[in-house]
Amino acid sequence: MQKEKNNSSNGFQGSFEKLEKIKYPNLFPLWIAIFIDILGFSILIPFLPIFVEVFETNEFIIGLLLATNAMFSFFFAIILGKLSDKFGRRPLLLISQIGTMIGFIMLAFSTSLEMLFLSRIVDGIFGGNYPIAKAIISDIVPPKDRPIQMTNVGVCHVLSSLIGPGLGGVLSIWGIMAPGLVAAGLSLFTIIITIFFLKETWPRHNRVKKEKDKVIIKIRKNKNAMFLLTQWGFHTVSFIIYVSTFSLFAASVLGLDGFQIGMLLMLSGIFRAIIRFTLFKPTLNKLGLNKMLKLGLGIFTVIFFLIGFTQYWQQALILLLFVLFAASCTRGTLSSKITQSVTPKEQGKINGYSSALDSFAQMIGPLLGGFILWAFEPYWLGIAMSIFSLVAFFMAFKKLNLKTTK
Repeated sequence: MQKEKNNSSNGFQGSFEKLEKIKYPNLFPLWIAIFIDILGFSILIPFLPIFVEVFETNEFIIGLLLATNAMFSFFFAIILGKLSDKFGRRPLLLISQIGTMIGFIMLAFSTSLEMLFLSRIVDGIFGGNYPIAKAIISDIVPPKDRPIQMTNVGVCHVLSSLIGPGLGGVLSIWGIMAPGLVAAGLSLFTIIITIFFLKETWPRHNRVKKEKDKVIIKIRKNKNAMFLLTQWGFHTVSFIIYVSTFSLFAASVLGLDGFQIGMLLMLSGIFRAIIRFTLFKPTLNKLGLNKMLKLGLGIFTVIFFLIGFTQYWQQALILLLFVLFAASCTRGTLSSKITQSVTPKEQGKINGYSSALDSFAQMIGPLLGGFILWAFEPYWLGIAMSIFSLVAFFMAFKKLNLKTTK
């Protein structure tokens, strides 16, 4: 993608020709929109310890703040995913992005803990970006290529983590308003990209055909889908505990401030980009989908346990590198397997369920992680993360017959 940026007309034409050779160039606007959306949130990560001071609260209440956002996403992600099956991906994605922007604006002008909670509730109600984005990928990409493309959502996380936390650390000197407005501005940009560049991937004739078929398959009766969703639930709870509490852990245990946390996360993001673009594809080609998933979940189990005993930022950085590699092996791979357990007509629904589980994990994770940091020794945080990850790891050994897998 970096080669696309060229000042000369010949260079631009050459880049365009290269773009045409890329397997799924029509996904590029989606990657840009996801990247900017994640960037808007990642800017806020270094601010979690600052919220404790500004609003005179504690880690458990901040965990409750994140959980409140997730609780509303839990219910509305499924609704938005189903609506995208009925009315198309693009209009529902726009509605979700507009709601996210409004939530960031409210956060920027929050002067009380109550208003801060309200801003996160609004963002949660319209938190359908990811199930719809995954449904768009499923609409376009066949099962054999889906692991790579699903992992590109992780690439968006990688690239945003290179910029977001560091930018948030810099913006922290101006208080909460600066990152809130910047995040809202980024959300506005995603809306513009979606309006002008993202094409509908679930057009009306497909929706009409789905209605005429009158085939209703309840995902709850699909044993493979339910098993994979359960596995995703255990994995994502452990992962969200880590994501939602690491900055609080870094502040309370490692003694870092908002700027230092931002720099640490940005540095880890650089390594994550290196890992993703150098190790991921060779590992997938060598091990295959199932062995790669086992490797990632196994690394998560061990590293999460060790994080609880970390006392220095240098140790934390080394462990973060393993977490980043494990995430590359696991997140997109498992997401791809989930989409392969249902028919094309149910992609919005199944991705709504998986995103709802993300939201459920975002309810449990911040509450549990914040409570542990507030009430117990830090090593219990690592033990809790490791236990959830261990269940998902053992589940990876069950053989499934995914009919849509090539």
